[in-house]
Amino acid sequence: MMNEMIGYFFITIGVLFNLFGCIGLLRLPDVYNRLQAAAKCATLGTCGTLFGVFIINGIGPTGVKALLAMIFVLLTAPTAAQALSRAAYKSGIKAWKKKGPEVSKEEEEIREAP
Repeated sequence: MMNEMIGYFFITIGVLFNLFGCIGLLRLPDVYNRLQAAAKCATLGTCGTLFGVFIINGIGPTGVKALLAMIFVLLTAPTAAQALSRAAYKSGIKAWKKKGPEVSKEEEEIREAP
């Protein structure tokens, strides 16, 4: 009973992280910010969900598969996001430069530099 409650807690947290990552994909302005949302939130969300499945099922066929999938996601998702952001940078996609109230003069100068 306690294992199920802890497992459902991790699954809920994982689903919330995935939801926030999806909202970030829709709301953020450029490819670099969107990749950050996808990489961080989707990795944590998926791993949280898989860890909850592992806690509920224990060490059995399903639990071991959840652990292996969690390790796979932890290794591949950040690497893929880094490769995509590097490809975007090398292909000349510019970062979002719209000024906001939180941008200081130093940050403006850094953004303006070639």
